[in-house]
Amino acid sequence: MKLSIKSTFNLNQKVKIPLLGLGTWQAENMEVEEAVYHALKVGYRHIDTAKIYGNELGIGRAIKKAMSDFKIKREDLFITTKLWNSDHHNPLNAFERSRICLDLDYIDLYLIHWPVSQRLRSWQIMQSLVKEKRCLAVGVSNFTIQHLQEIIKLGLPVPSINQVEFSPFLYQKDLLEFCQEKGIILEAYSPLTRGEKLNHPIIKRLAEKYSKTPAQIFLRWALQHEIVIIPKSTNPERIEENADIFDFSISQTDMNILNSLDEGYRTCWNPENL
Repeated sequence: MKLSIKSTFNLNQKVKIPLLGLGTWQAENMEVEEAVYHALKVGYRHIDTAKIYGNELGIGRAIKKAMSDFKIKREDLFITTKLWNSDHHNPLNAFERSRICLDLDYIDLYLIHWPVSQRLRSWQIMQSLVKEKRCLAVGVSNFTIQHLQEIIKLGLPVPSINQVEFSPFLYQKDLLEFCQEKGIILEAYSPLTRGEKLNHPIIKRLAEKYSKTPAQIFLRWALQHEIVIIPKSTNPERIEENADIFDFSISQTDMNILNSLDEGYRTCWNPENL
């Protein structure tokens, strides 16, 4: 089946998530408001944020304006935010603050941002958000196989999503296979290595071969691994460029070449060292 910007993956909580979203880390309220509004204008329906990003208010304003201007239905949007490390003492209050900032009746996906010490208690508490229909699905972020196994061994609900850093230069193959086996969708943040590896000679050669940009090669590679991607940009042209990845596919030979680029390269914290 041909993919498009409207394509979705099915979560284990019977919720559909758009496979392409807009990341908003390090985008401040005014800047993020314009970026989210433009992304929604050109067809994005998935926006990712977090309490710690400090931009939920701006995103909420952009969503409200875009829904009015472009006649977008709330049920066609997918909005994610996250529980920050210092809020595990009361996850439900933290969720409600985020929901109010975003000015939404419900949140589509709420994630534990990092696997800090109170993660299992918070994970149990967060299940009530789905039962009460305040949130459609709950998941985790930056969890390793060991962290996920803790949840499974206790017989707790399996997360719908595990959002982690993932790129050809951080090809977490074992984690991807584990998540796929357990019915957990893997979602990639910083899929473009924050631009650090876009000029790698192999990436540039493949971009030329497919008449695409290096960024589009990164994103298509992730899609072909059945991973949700949330590239961050506030530049209108790059927001559109990042969505122009549905008219080509990378051959298996070239996928193998990209897989081989893994060097454990991270642009963010390593959750194994927390």
